[in-house]
Parts: sequence; structure tokens; C-alpha cells
Amino acid sequence: MKIETPPLSLYIHLPWCVRKCPYCDFNSHTAGDSAPRGRYVAALLDDLALEAERADGRSIESIFLGGGTPSLFAPDEIGQILGAAKNDFAIAADCEITMEGNPGTVERGDLAGFRRAGVNRMSLGAQSFDEEMLSALGRIHGPDEILVAFDDACAAGFDSINIDIMFGLPGQTLQMALADIEKLCELQPPHVSYYQLTLEPNTVFFARPPANLPDDDLSWEIQEQGHRALRDAGYLQYEISAFAQNGHRCRHNLNYWTFGDYLAVGAGAHGKLTGPDGVIRRYQKPLHPLTYIEEMHKGSCKPIMQALTAEDMGFEYLLNALRLPAGFSESAFSSRTGLQLDAIEAPLAKAQADGLIESSAGGIWQPTPLGLRFLNDLQARFLP
Repeated sequence: MKIETPPLSLYIHLPWCVRKCPYCDFNSHTAGDSAPRGRYVAALLDDLALEAERADGRSIESIFLGGGTPSLFAPDEIGQILGAAKNDFAIAADCEITMEGNPGTVERGDLAGFRRAGVNRMSLGAQSFDEEMLSALGRIHGPDEILVAFDDACAAGFDSINIDIMFGLPGQTLQMALADIEKLCELQPPHVSYYQLTLEPNTVFFARPPANLPDDDLSWEIQEQGHRALRDAGYLQYEISAFAQNGHRCRHNLNYWTFGDYLAVGAGAHGKLTGPDGVIRRYQKPLHPLTYIEEMHKGSCKPIMQALTAEDMGFEYLLNALRLPAGFSESAFSSRTGLQLDAIEAPLAKAQADGLIESSAGGIWQPTPLGLRFLNDLQARFLP
């Protein structure tokens, strides 16, 4: 079956932070006073021009400025980047343009300036409203700064705002976790990302795990009651860790989860592109910012390219789509991968027999509550 060309997004990576958090495994680096922001922006502009050739006239449906802490860049620098994107690409009239920022005064920058620069969705990395929990996570902002940052974002004209909240934190009780949800719901942000702390390789927490982490039973209780509190407050869970009020689902992330295409700009950025030949390729830019800048300056930046096999495509589609409580349709699976459902028939039948996934009318497959609880196990069923 022929693969249909999916929607196209654009990811732009801005790699510096004031301080690297001990749980973070993203490609982020401590800025200090010598981060070459000007040279990095110049490299991004060159990179955007190259990625426009890959886009080949396809419309950009969403843009995401991630990091790092993109709000450490000045509004005029963000405006320069977005201006180049609008000049180089066909940008959809209703394009969602998200930028990540943190609540601290130094980290959040001029939110009104970012709005004028063209950003129309702000994502604030709050993580907790508890001073003790923020300290345990190595965050440099306090609870009051979250409230100020949210008010500033509203005043700046952002009507689409996400707040990140973590649970399963060192020393966290159920009551502390629910207090975070209560304070969050008082703000009523249009979108919430609610996810568990995980100890990722190549992080400080992985090398030296913090004491008093909640055990599996307590973490599950926190998650379940947190989800219930968010639903009671009017939020719809549309992904394993994403909740939104009506009309505020993150279109950029949904494109990832439904196996759409996305272009990669910036140090370590990953892309996925469906070619005119029907071959799906993943690629990655040089990881370190200084290496990336130098290679872009010399015109020698060659991304690492990998063509996906049929087995890769089936697994990667499900790795993403199974994160969605609504699941996926058989027609969507085929149109995005070029495969018939019989390519995954055996593991699908076994997962169904084990109560991890269920089918309904119209060829819809959805993870069950048990499948969502043990999502890693369900996804692993489809490994090549």
C-alpha cells in the first residue's frame, strides 16, 4: 500500500540552560557567560534554508522551539529565527508556534516580546508548586514565580499555555502531589503535561538516585488520583501524559504521536521525513552546539540519515500511537506506514488476549486501562 504524505512540522532546538537539572537527559548545556548565541542563531538561519529544500514546498503546520531553555534567547533573536522560517517555508495560516520557557525571572525572559515575535503558544516548565520538591529537582525558581510567569503569559496575549508538572518526586507523598494538582487547577491553564519522574541514563539522578522516591504502588496511586483530579477539573486526557481543555490539544506533539513528518533544525535535533519515493527517513544533526555551529559555518553539516524498514515503521508507529487513549485506526496505520494490519497481526492478537488492547467498530484499536498502566510492556510487544 502506498504511504500517504502526512502533515509536516518544524522543530528548532535552542540548547542552553542557566543550569542543567539532575533528571534531564535532553541535549542541553549550561549557558554561562560565553554561550555563542549570535553565532548559533546564524547557524540556525543557514539550517532553516537547508531544511526548506527538504520541505519542497510542503506546508508547515506547527513550529516548536525546544531546548534547553529557549526563553534565554532575546525576543529579537526569536523574531529573527521565526522571520527566517516564514520567509523560507510555506507556513500554514493557523500555524501553532510553541516556545518552551521556565518560570524563573532570568529564565522566562520577556514574554510579551516573544508574543510580538510570533510565538502563539507558551509552555512553562513549572514541575511542582512545592518549594521542597523544586529544590530536590534542582530547579532555580520558586512557587511564586510560577504564578507570576503564568500571569505574565496571559497578560502578553497567550491564550494557549501549557504547564509541566512532575510526580513521583523524592520524598513526595500523595497529599503533596494532589496539592500540586489543586494549585495547578486554580490557574486553569489550557493545557497540562503531567508525567512521572524517570531516572534516565546519562543523568545525575541515574548515576546517584535520590533517596525516598515513591515506590511503584504509591506512584500509581498518585498518577491515578492526579488523573482523576484533572478530569474533574475539566481536562481531557488525550495522551498518556497530556491533558487539555477543549480546543487546546498540542498539535505539534499530536503530529509526533500520529507518525507525522517533522523537520530538524539545531544541535542534536531529530527529524522524520517521508520522501517522494515513499521511503521514510530519520535524521539527526550534530549533537554538540559548538560542533554544529562550526559545521554549519563551513557548509559541511551532514545529518546522520537512516531509512526505516517495514519492521521499523510498524513498531515506531505503534510506539507513538499507543500513547493515545483514543488509539489508532487500521486505515491510519496503513496510510502512515504503507503496511497492512496483518504485519502486526500476531503481537496484536496476543496483546488483545492479555487484555492490553481492544478493538471496536470501524477498525479502531485502543489500549485498555491495563495497557496504559503497563504501556512500556504493550509497546514492547511490537518490537521487530
